[in-house]
Amino acid sequence: LPTLSGKSATSPALGIGLDSCVIPLRHRGLSLVQTTDFFYPLVEDPYMMGRIACANVLSDLYAMGITECDNMLMLLSVSQSMSEEEREKIMPLMIKGFRDAAEEGGTAVTGGQTVANPWVIIGGVATVVCQPDDFIMPDSAVVGDVLVLTKPLGTQVAVNAHQWLDNPEKWSKVKTVVSRQEVELAYQEAMFNMATLNRTAAGLMHSFNAHAATDITGFGILGHSQSLAKQQRNEVSFVIHNLPILAKMAAISKATGQFGLLQGTSAETSGGLLICLPRDQAAHFCSEIKSSKYGGGHQAWIVGIVEKGNRTARIIDKPRVIEVLPRGATATVFALDNSSASSDGSSFPF
Repeated sequence: LPTLSGKSATSPALGIGLDSCVIPLRHRGLSLVQTTDFFYPLVEDPYMMGRIACANVLSDLYAMGITECDNMLMLLSVSQSMSEEEREKIMPLMIKGFRDAAEEGGTAVTGGQTVANPWVIIGGVATVVCQPDDFIMPDSAVVGDVLVLTKPLGTQVAVNAHQWLDNPEKWSKVKTVVSRQEVELAYQEAMFNMATLNRTAAGLMHSFNAHAATDITGFGILGHSQSLAKQQRNEVSFVIHNLPILAKMAAISKATGQFGLLQGTSAETSGGLLICLPRDQAAHFCSEIKSSKYGGGHQAWIVGIVEKGNRTARIIDKPRVIEVLPRGATATVFALDNSSASSDGSSFPF
């Protein structure tokens, strides 16, 4: 189980269970924050795979409101089944993608480990030394807070659906609910989102007085919400009302009976931050993160509330699905009812 402990109010320690470990150092007032993550390739572009892997590692720091990283290590496994030509083309591109994303995050890769293995694996370690004001412990949600999500759900569905384009048996199960063009656009959008750093959201957590946060990855929005709820000092529970999902991915999840996207159990890769914000700050946060001063590529939706409870999380029986269109696409291209096609989740429908 996740554990929180503290030597004092100014030197908290966070152990195994959430996004990063926070270890008070011998040097007064400083803490070491560190995280590691790795996984197998899930997109066809090796450069983008490297970027996604790096973004995924850094996201664990960003979930604690940390915007700087002092050092990164890269963990790389080269597949033994690759030919020498494949290795020479693919691995440098993955490494470049990882390094470029690290540079975008204001840090650098200074070492790591490379091994030969049956599978390609890429990941890394991120380390930073912080003062207490640099990070936000994920334990201070209060009744009345609002839950905000900074990337749409559905990455696993989009990646799988894209692979099914070349598998007639699999494609036959979903072709009645989605077109090839819709799958291609959703896949490209998912790839872009996974490679996008959560650094801007981490910085805004401080500006808008965030009380707790986590990033949404392998356990889906419900699993990570439950883990975060268990960490809270107050007797609260999280209730999710809205699910921002890449357009048409909910339909694929329903048609196949797989993934559990509407149940919140579908795995995400390098997903967004789920942030507990004061109710009067949430809409402002959503507006601010979309500002052109941050590059215009960020999104955010109000997805739920914090209420009195026993440190659990749940999704209501019939959540509102917000169909998130790929950038540049229109509701017409996706054959969506305009009432369900939205990128604006900054209002309170509950």
